[in-house]
Amino acid sequence: RTFQALRIYVNRELEELQEVLPKILARLKTGGMMVVISFHSLEDRIVKQFINDEKNRDRLPSNFPIRNEDLPKPRLNIVTKPIRPSEEEVKYNPRSRSGIMRVAERTAY
Repeated sequence: RTFQALRIYVNRELEELQEVLPKILARLKTGGMMVVISFHSLEDRIVKQFINDEKNRDRLPSNFPIRNEDLPKPRLNIVTKPIRPSEEEVKYNPRSRSGIMRVAERTAY
């Protein structure tokens, strides 16, 4: 774990992930799918937060005087719950055990 923490820090892996997610979203066309597989809880937290922020962007208080149709549409929609490897997959590929796949669809610009 110590080596992993040092590698993540030295390679700026979390910062790189935070920088690349908006770039991926910018390249997706409407209807395009963003699929991210993370193998560490810190990575997964960043991906989850990014998707949720884009899904719920520009939310206004419920008492704000504006119609729903005038609100901006979310840029990402969660397609499925996070997908984890099956027991069979882990049996044949033990390294997949910690993997989590998140899938989101580009809905608007």
